[in-house]
Amino acid sequence: MRLRLEARPEPSRLMGILSPLLAAALTIVAGFVLFSALGKNPLQAFYTFFIYPIRDINGLTEMLLKASPLMLIGIGLACGYRANVWNIGAEGQLILGAIFASGVALAYHGSESRLVLPAMFVAGAVGGMLWAAIPAFLRVRFNTNEILVSLMLVYVASFLLSWLVHEPWRDPEGFNFPQSKQFTDSALYPILIEGTRLNVGFLIALVAVALGYVFLNRSFLGFQLQVAGLAGAAAKYAGFRASRMVWLGMLVGGACAGIAGMGEVAGPIGQLLPSVSPGYGFAAIIVAFVGRLHPIGIMLASLLMSLLYLGGEAAQMGLNLPSAITGLFQGMLLFFLLGSDVFINYRIKSARAVPVPAPKMAAT
Repeated sequence: MRLRLEARPEPSRLMGILSPLLAAALTIVAGFVLFSALGKNPLQAFYTFFIYPIRDINGLTEMLLKASPLMLIGIGLACGYRANVWNIGAEGQLILGAIFASGVALAYHGSESRLVLPAMFVAGAVGGMLWAAIPAFLRVRFNTNEILVSLMLVYVASFLLSWLVHEPWRDPEGFNFPQSKQFTDSALYPILIEGTRLNVGFLIALVAVALGYVFLNRSFLGFQLQVAGLAGAAAKYAGFRASRMVWLGMLVGGACAGIAGMGEVAGPIGQLLPSVSPGYGFAAIIVAFVGRLHPIGIMLASLLMSLLYLGGEAAQMGLNLPSAITGLFQGMLLFFLLGSDVFINYRIKSARAVPVPAPKMAAT
């Protein structure tokens, strides 16, 4: 008996829901195998990676803190992905948002004005949008590939950030480290829970989830994005301009990434550093797809991805594993998700082998 993939008459809605859960379960199983191969006790390693980081209120708030930028960026990327606008450069847009917001904070360093933080918020969004506008313009004007352009701009943004913290914005009292001055209180997010680092950025992420749900599922523009992604010819026939969808998808993603970058420098970091992001822009791509491009799914997926970040840090300290273990788990999650998604459009069927009759011998 042989097994083969048979195309479904229509995509399975059940597998669309179960696919991320199956991918997460397979990632955990693969983690057990990996820890065993590395000579670690799988149960102890599982506890260290997935339970220990959130054992108390500090751990839980750290998970929410790391999930905040992932939620923001994931919501922004989902808007473009629904229209088949592939923004892969959210990491660079996050960096530009952090740079623009830091410019405001440094320009008004020492000021106690309550307008500093709102100005940083706007500057962060503008910075991300301007960086996302480059691939959008090139796609609309010259039909370039926004995947390659947005990805290459990440490296340009990283070099720009490095130059700023090494040269004009370097703190003269920072012992020659590549970093800006520490921001004053007026340029920092208020703390939500005393004794922790959880700040208002988490509430902003929740608001983004709610707005994303309304925009994607209850607005005419969201409907246009979805139609453009599912049936480009139908969208053109209905009068939906393809260029408008490109601009909308890229700019919304850039704004959300820029606000996430602003939240990093105005939140847990409190200054501009070369390592302003541990890769949130790239991890948010996985978050968007694990969450099925749905705001509620993205919120849950961001919590899972945040736990992977915390688990990777705990594994470094408690299990003496390299920092690459976080990226390894993220890669396995994406790999199993792509594999599980096959069963949305296909199902396994058994095919019995048909015996081939032996050729007749010619009579002599």
